[in-house]
Amino acid sequence: MLDLTAIGDALSILSSSYIAWIYLIPGLLIGLFFGAMPGISITMAMAIFLPLTLYMDFLPAIIFLTSIYTGAGFGGSVPAVLMNIPGTSSAVATTFDGYPMARQGRHNQALGVALASSVVGTLSSYILLLFLIAPVAAVVLKMGPLEMFAIATWGMLLLGALAGTSLWRGLLAGVFGVLLGTVGMNTAGFVRGTMGVPWLLDGIPTIPAMMGLLAASQLLNLINTHYLIEDEADRKISFTRIIEGVKLAFQYPTIIFRGATIGVIIGAIPGVGSSISNLISYAETKRNAPDSDSFGQGNPKGVIAAEAANSSSEGGAMATMLALGIPGGGATAILLAAFAMHNIVGGPSFIGNNKDIVYAIIFSNFAQAILLLFVGLAFVYAASAVVRVPLRFLIPSVLVVSTFGSYAIEGSLSGPITLVIFSVIGWAMVRYHYPVAAVVVGLLLGSLLEQNLIRTWQISRGDLSYALERPGALLIFALMLLSIGITSFSVWRRRRRAAAEALTSEEIGS
Repeated sequence: MLDLTAIGDALSILSSSYIAWIYLIPGLLIGLFFGAMPGISITMAMAIFLPLTLYMDFLPAIIFLTSIYTGAGFGGSVPAVLMNIPGTSSAVATTFDGYPMARQGRHNQALGVALASSVVGTLSSYILLLFLIAPVAAVVLKMGPLEMFAIATWGMLLLGALAGTSLWRGLLAGVFGVLLGTVGMNTAGFVRGTMGVPWLLDGIPTIPAMMGLLAASQLLNLINTHYLIEDEADRKISFTRIIEGVKLAFQYPTIIFRGATIGVIIGAIPGVGSSISNLISYAETKRNAPDSDSFGQGNPKGVIAAEAANSSSEGGAMATMLALGIPGGGATAILLAAFAMHNIVGGPSFIGNNKDIVYAIIFSNFAQAILLLFVGLAFVYAASAVVRVPLRFLIPSVLVVSTFGSYAIEGSLSGPITLVIFSVIGWAMVRYHYPVAAVVVGLLLGSLLEQNLIRTWQISRGDLSYALERPGALLIFALMLLSIGITSFSVWRRRRRAAAEALTSEEIGS
C-alpha cells in the first residue's frame, strides 16, 4: 500500500532544493556515453564516478548514480544497433534485429524504436516498483536455486528461436555455447576446459567473448565493403525518421508491457537480471508474433521487446536492493557502496524508517526516464553519424576501442586475447551459417544452469521429490510449457491456414 504521507514528504524534499535535480542530465549523459563505449559496462561507469558522490548529500548522490544507471541502460543499444556490438550484456538481443535494420538503412528508425522502448520500460518498471516494492521483496526472498534453474532453462529455450534456418545448426551452436559457459571451476570444485590457463579458472570472460562473437566477426566480414549502409541516400541522419521510430514503438503497447513485466520480475532476482530478461522477452515476442519468420531480419518488434525488458530490469534490481539490501547485480552493488559511504544501510529497516527518501528516489527515476527521451534523442542523432564513416576508418577504430575495452574489463591481456579468439570463432560461424546468437545465449546461461543445478542437487540430496516442495519452480516450469504449447498451436494454425490458402489458389488457377 502507498504511504500518502511519505509521498507528500518525498515531493516536498524534491521540490525544496534544486541540488537534487542538477545531477540528472550530467548523469544521463555520462551513462549514455559510457554505455555506448564497447566494453565499458554500467558497473564500470558508476564505479568511476562513485568517489565524487562522497562530497554530495545522500539523496543527490543516489540520484546522480541512478541517472548514470538509466543512461547506460539505453546507451548500450546504440552500438548494438549501429555496429552489432552489445555495449552491455543486456543489449545482446537488441543486436538481433537492430543491426539488420541499420544495414538496411533504417538506423534512424531503429534507434528511435530502441529509445522509446527504453523510456517506457524504465518508466513502467518504476511505476510497478512504487506499488509492488514490498511484495517483490517477499517473492525474491523465496527464490532458491531450483527457481533460478527454471528461469535459466526458460532462457535456454531461446535456442529454438535463434536457430535460424537450420534447427540442428542452432542446437549445435547452443550446446557449444553452454560448454563454453561451463569452462573453469564450478561450485563443486571441479575444473574443466582450462587447458592449464590460470585466468580461465573463473570462466571465459563474457563481455570480451561476446564482443568478439557479435562485433569483431561481423566487421571482418565487412572488410571489402565501403560503408555500413551501401545506399548513399539511406546514410542520411534524419531526426524525422528517429521520431518516426519513437512513434512506431508506441504502436506495440502489448510488447512493451510484456517486456517490462518480464524485466521487473527477472531483474529483481540477484545474479540474473537484464542479461537474461532481454533474451526471454525477445523469444516470447517472436513466438507470439504472426510474422515470426521476419525476426532476425530487421523486425522492429524484436528491438522493442529487448529494450523494454533490459531497461525495466533496472526497477526490479532496485526493488531488491532497497527492500532487502541485496544487490541484484554490479550496478546495484555500487549503489549499496554509495549507501555505505553515507553511513546508511539498505534493506527493510531503511524502507521502514525512510519511506520519504525511498519515494523520492523512485520519483527522481520517473524524471530520469522522461528526460532520457529528450537527452537520448540528441544523443542518437549525433551517434547516427557513424553510418557515414567509411569502413576503412571505422573497422580499425572499433577494433582498437574494443581491444582497450576488453583490457579494461579484465585488467589483463586475457580480455584482448579472448576478443581475438572469439572473433575468429564468430567469423567461422558466420562463414558456415551457424547462428552466433545461440552461442552467446549458451555462454551467458551455461554457468548459471550448472551452478543452480548443483546447488539444487546438494540441497535435495538427490531426492527428485524436492521439486514438489517448491511451488514457485513448478509454476515457472508450467508457464514455460504453456508458452511452448501456445506457440506450437499458433505455428500449426498458421501453417494450416497457409496450406488452405495455397490449395484454394491452385483450385482457382486450374
